[in-house]
Amino acid sequence: MTRNQLVANALWALAAAVFSTASIPAQAQEIARYKSSGSAPSAILEGVLLPPGIETLLLSGQTATLPGTPDKSVPPETTSAQLGDTRQQTASILARIKATLERHGWSMSDVVRLTVYLVGDPAKGGRMDYEGMNRAYREYFGAAANANLVTRETVRIVALAEPAYLVEIQATAARAAKRP
Repeated sequence: MTRNQLVANALWALAAAVFSTASIPAQAQEIARYKSSGSAPSAILEGVLLPPGIETLLLSGQTATLPGTPDKSVPPETTSAQLGDTRQQTASILARIKATLERHGWSMSDVVRLTVYLVGDPAKGGRMDYEGMNRAYREYFGAAANANLVTRETVRIVALAEPAYLVEIQATAARAAKRP
């Protein structure tokens, strides 16, 4: 064999090795959840590290539904009193997020991040009810049914799509990729 043929064969062997292993997913590592380093325990995480090989599911923002009508649109004439206070709306939204995750084969323990938008509650003089939102949050995260905490932002905004909404929550879930 000539030198050029040896080089060509070596390149073909290298290419075959690269492309044959490219379709094999890397072993997914565990998601690292970093707790706050502060002196007081926190209900949220300081950070989350998503290593290579992790599947991520991004959920659109969810709002509350009328009691007894899950996943139904809220008529424009609905009031915040009918949807409930901040705690009740947050609980409704988290239940919707849980149902959406389960419908796609995921769980609340897969959630790694929440973005929470809060509107001032008219019943509280226009102040946002951060504590009410946290009470409902603690029923789903850092609880007996799901010990995992998440990273979270909570933002006060002027209004949501409908005047009755006091809360909207967007969720991100992540887990080790399932093998084919």
